[in-house]
Order: sequence, then C-alpha cells, then structure tokens
Amino acid sequence: METTDKRTPDWYIKWTASIIIIASMSVRGIDGYQLLDISLSTAGVGLWLVVSLMWNDRALIVVNGVGLMLLLRNLANILLA
Repeated sequence: METTDKRTPDWYIKWTASIIIIASMSVRGIDGYQLLDISLSTAGVGLWLVVSLMWNDRALIVVNGVGLMLLLRNLANILLA
C-alpha cells in the first residue's frame, strides 16, 4: 500500500483540508449553520484542490475544481441574498 510522505507540505495541507471538511459535515443540516457549513466546505475543498495540483492528479483536480466552483456559487448566493 502506497502512502504519502509524512511532514511534507502536501501532507499538512491534505490533513488540514480533511479536518475542515469533517468540521463542515458536523454542522450540516443544523438550522442557522448553513453559512458556516458552506464556508468550511469551500475552504476544505479549496485546500484539496491545492493538493490535487501538487500531485498533478487530474481526476482530483476536476472533482475539487468543479466542487469549489459550485461551493463558491452557493456561498455567493447566501451572502448576496
């Protein structure tokens, strides 16, 4: 089983991103926390996009790039409503 090296920049970014996404999921569906959920999700997916670019992994770039665009659209809708 292949693992990434520990204590490299991508290792820190991917774990930070993963913790942020878990935090966003922990508030998902709770009334009054939609902005926090979308904000955390945007940050987490954005950081995963950075990792995807560092790894030059096209599938992850597409998933996280599209996900980031959708989250930013939703964030803008919330903020401009």
